[in-house]
Amino acid sequence: MQKPPLKAVPERFQVAARTLFFDKFMTGLIMIGGISIIVAVFFIFVFIGAKTLPLFRSADIEAKAVFALPDEAFIFLGIDEWREVPYFVSENADIYFVDLEMESKDYENRGTFRLPNNLPDDFVVSHISLNTITDEIRVGSEDGRFTIIDVNYRPTYPADTGRIIEPSLSILPILNIGREGHPILELRYGSRGNRRLAAAIQEVDGRTELHAVTLAQRRGLFAAGELTEDRRFDLTELMRDTPTQILISYEADSILVAYESGEVDYLFLTSTGFSLRQSFTPFEDSVEPGIVSMDFVLGDVSIVVTNSKGEMRVWSVYLDPDTSTRVFGHTKTFPALETPASYFSASRRNKAFLKGSENFASLRFMTTEDIRWEGTLPFNAVKGFITPRYDGMIFLDDSNHLHFWDLDDEHPIAGWTSYFRRIAYEGRQGEIYDWQSSGPVEFERKLSLVPLIIGTMKGTFYAMLVAVPIALLSAIYVSQFLRPSLKRVVKPTMEIMASLPSVVLGFFAALWLSPLISNAVPSVVLGITGLFAGALIIGIGWGRLPNHIRLRIPNGTEFIVVAIPAFVVGVMGWNLGVRIEDWLFLQYDADLEREVGSFRLWVVNTLGMDFETRNAFVVGFAMGFAVIPIIFTISEDALSNVPKSFQSGSLALGASRWQTAIRVILPTAAAGIFSALMIGFGRAIGETMIMVMATGNAVVQDFNPFTGMRTLSANIAVELSEAEKDGTLYRTLFLCAMILFLFTFTLNTIAEVLRQWLRKRFRAVE
Repeated sequence: MQKPPLKAVPERFQVAARTLFFDKFMTGLIMIGGISIIVAVFFIFVFIGAKTLPLFRSADIEAKAVFALPDEAFIFLGIDEWREVPYFVSENADIYFVDLEMESKDYENRGTFRLPNNLPDDFVVSHISLNTITDEIRVGSEDGRFTIIDVNYRPTYPADTGRIIEPSLSILPILNIGREGHPILELRYGSRGNRRLAAAIQEVDGRTELHAVTLAQRRGLFAAGELTEDRRFDLTELMRDTPTQILISYEADSILVAYESGEVDYLFLTSTGFSLRQSFTPFEDSVEPGIVSMDFVLGDVSIVVTNSKGEMRVWSVYLDPDTSTRVFGHTKTFPALETPASYFSASRRNKAFLKGSENFASLRFMTTEDIRWEGTLPFNAVKGFITPRYDGMIFLDDSNHLHFWDLDDEHPIAGWTSYFRRIAYEGRQGEIYDWQSSGPVEFERKLSLVPLIIGTMKGTFYAMLVAVPIALLSAIYVSQFLRPSLKRVVKPTMEIMASLPSVVLGFFAALWLSPLISNAVPSVVLGITGLFAGALIIGIGWGRLPNHIRLRIPNGTEFIVVAIPAFVVGVMGWNLGVRIEDWLFLQYDADLEREVGSFRLWVVNTLGMDFETRNAFVVGFAMGFAVIPIIFTISEDALSNVPKSFQSGSLALGASRWQTAIRVILPTAAAGIFSALMIGFGRAIGETMIMVMATGNAVVQDFNPFTGMRTLSANIAVELSEAEKDGTLYRTLFLCAMILFLFTFTLNTIAEVLRQWLRKRFRAVE
């Protein structure tokens, strides 16, 4: 059957070819733009992810080289920071150096060489120990004398030969400690500026004694004088058992003494001498309380203690709130080693340490209790050492071979534990969340993101608490009740508010709004409450007036009748707040030496809460001012776009204008209003400058409205200038950005699903 011919389209309905082409072109352009945005967002996600992934990698270890050493019994080893000239200490305190780079340089072949230690012939060595962090070799003699040999390195650059690492030794004068003529079994030494302290365990007539000596060094105008003995201390009477090991921190103000029983005494030096500050048993709850080793990690604030079962625990110094003194507390428990550790080496760059015995080695990080690497070695190691730059490990095996391993562990502090779990930090009691990204080398870096996430939620909550009621009620009134001629003025004015730079709002909040609100909280609360309550009461009263009175005011201008009385009630509330503050919140002011009405002091003294000038209460108003225009504009558009027939039909059926607005218009526009709230929420959660300037940027973990906070976005802005490219802090800031990205992406996805549900739920027409 043949189809009937198509009727010709009238000329007035025909579309020009140019218009059709332009329509197709714009449709394609919009499609390409949408796809480009999706691709851009995807690549942003990939870029940020690539920056953050290295934070969660473990250490990478690779065997590099093996060197044969001279036929000598070495008991300690170390190396320079360039990893070119390691040194080895023999049982007689002879110090040998091996130039590992001699084959690649055109200068005199030094090979293996020895530097004289200048010890006298009558100095018979009874004890040697090495501080792996400072390269100080502590040497004690059979007759009670001691000295400290410090290994130093200096790079030189001779012409046409490249860099040469020149080692040297600096030796302290030989001094006596304790009883003369008796051997030193254990020796430790600490120095900090002009303060120097040495302590030794001696064997005297078959019994063990503990002695200490402080050293003094007079400084002249041009050079330092000779190091001499200052004060001597016989600490034997303070001992409760046979001591097996002692430690002295680099502060040179305390001594830790470990006993055969497994107990540890913490002796502290005061102006009158040493006193027992604390006694504790690291393995009190273990079947084997005896201590095999006790060593400091970087900073000399935490000790790593092991017993004969291979159990390993960390005890750190913290401030005891009851006594206001620094004492040790158990903070970490590491998985046990299979055998007792025979060597220990602490990193000079962070809180990592190397422990091992025979053919097993384990690299661990103290702060996070993380095992960065551990494994079985293809040889039996006598000693192990972490290179000064934390970029390698060297092992000395039982056949006098030096094994050189590369270490790639750029971010040992990073990881899930550091970012999202409570940690017991040095100097703090208990496990906490904290963020402190900078400090000296020995500082324990704190990178918990939990306080920043809490701060972000806190700032957003108070901003939305202020913005949503004002913006939403304003949008309803402007779209449904305000006179059209006035609407053409009000709406553009609100939209202009959105263009105000956030730095201006932050400056305004920090310098003017913050002091004003913080010093008049009751007045602010009662003033705002009075303003809203006055408007509500007058509005209800206006609605109950006879029609012949209400009709005298043109529709859309009723706010004039409400605004002035409401403002008056608000002013009355402000003044009432001053009276109430003087009446209910009387507190003694130490500066004025009299009682004054102060809500701020009442919060601190009575409620026990903190009160800061730059706080979340202030942020609520400042951030609310930035968010209100966004929520208002989009909500007003959604409400105004509801078909007028809905409003007319509702009014025709006898509903009031307010009933029509709440029960008909508002549900119909629910999807658009929800979008407005989500966009406003996104603005609040990503705001930076207002948060930086108006909050004090303190790391606070509570929802107290009178304290500040630090948000993820503000943290990025503040810390980025101090972050080394591709360093741990640098990548952690990218992790902050990733969390913000994922949070807003997830929230927007959920919001879009809810928006579509609301759109179907309250749709008016099919």
